[in-house]
Amino acid sequence: MPQTISSPDFRRSSVTSVGIPPLVEKIDSNGDAGREKTDASAGTMHARLIIERGDAANTEFPLSAVESYIGRWDADNGIFPDVDLDSFDPDAKVSRRHARIRRNEDTYTIEDLGSTNGTFVNRGRRLLPGSPHVLNEGDEIIVGKTFLRFRIDG
Repeated sequence: MPQTISSPDFRRSSVTSVGIPPLVEKIDSNGDAGREKTDASAGTMHARLIIERGDAANTEFPLSAVESYIGRWDADNGIFPDVDLDSFDPDAKVSRRHARIRRNEDTYTIEDLGSTNGTFVNRGRRLLPGSPHVLNEGDEIIVGKTFLRFRIDG
């Protein structure tokens, strides 16, 4: 069974509202406002990244937020990526803020954030920093020397 990595709660505390369902105001017939929790995941796609090679092969990272950052955890500089590859990147080839994956209504895009060693999709040319690239189910993403597989659920 694949291992799923999720960040400990203390890491998420520095990121505002990531993964928190929005609150919806409900006004009843008396004019009183009440709050009802809504499911942030209702009707939306979800994706994940899976490490493809090495001792960490099959380690999964869920991409549940609208924006998910790929990089290496660095508490001293306040960097807490959603996909933290620090433990899987002993040579530090992944930048602290390496890339960002964004979920739009029906697509995902990846954007290099000016990384030192680049971001590649399907072994093509290095992505230009700041230029989003559309991701498809099963795409291979290379960040530094780490090989990831992009999967869309549902």
